[in-house]
Amino acid sequence: MRAKAPSAAVYNALQVGTDSEGGYLVPDEFEHTLVEALEEENVFRTLAKIINTSSGDRKIPVVATKGEASWIDEEGLYQEDDDAFTQVSIGAYKLGTMIKISEELLNDSAFDLESYISREFARRIGAREEDSFFNGDGTGKPLGILATNGGAEIGVTAASATAITADEAIDLFYSLKSLYRKKAVWVLNDATIKAIRKLKDNNNQYLWQPSLVAGTPDTILGRPVVTSAYMPTAAAGAKTIAFGDFSYYWIADRQGRNFKRLNELYAANGQVGFLGNQRVDGKLVLPEAIKVLQQKVGATG
Repeated sequence: MRAKAPSAAVYNALQVGTDSEGGYLVPDEFEHTLVEALEEENVFRTLAKIINTSSGDRKIPVVATKGEASWIDEEGLYQEDDDAFTQVSIGAYKLGTMIKISEELLNDSAFDLESYISREFARRIGAREEDSFFNGDGTGKPLGILATNGGAEIGVTAASATAITADEAIDLFYSLKSLYRKKAVWVLNDATIKAIRKLKDNNNQYLWQPSLVAGTPDTILGRPVVTSAYMPTAAAGAKTIAFGDFSYYWIADRQGRNFKRLNELYAANGQVGFLGNQRVDGKLVLPEAIKVLQQKVGATG
């Protein structure tokens, strides 16, 4: 009756399991709930390709150069022109957080501990993940799409350090190969969206096309727009707009998230701690699949 866990089911979900690196492996049901919450918090996960790994680095073969066909005279020889492949390696970086919960809440049968921890861990981990998927430098964290080396290719350099023109948005659209434009989305932050919504083409028509159907995203030049707070605001040298097929950004989730319940560490304060961590990596496997607009480097234009 006086147990700290509100119910046997929740207690088992968060404590009983296989000891691994000082924690407990999350049961499938709890991990599924956590992943669902994580996808709601992290817009990048709705765009990227998610893979699961069970150990070590994952080698991904990528076509570096493609061969071409050639015209052949009658009884002529076929020309050898093979595709060349390279490899992209995806590992696993550790990301963790801790939550402290009062004993009063744990003893409150109306308090849904499992849902609370799922939401709170997802909020914290999702925010840190998304930031790294955009801005990570690959050192102790994923390599983001805005990284100088290994990130998306620069499609357009704006004439201004703080402004974007309609022509530059159109140039960015067509800097991406048509193959990738079929599934491409625009990703930018709210401040940039506000500027883009004011842009008009040469026919005095707005580039921004508001959705007329609930649940359907707004579009720019016919392609959906996604907002992220982790895309930079216009400033000298900033990469403010990304446009491309984000399924070529691969997120590798290491199977088995780990949790640990700390019953004694915060007992003097009447609290119980919960530690959680996951191992994840992310990398753009084909840089040409996403193009970015970079603001002018230097004085404001």
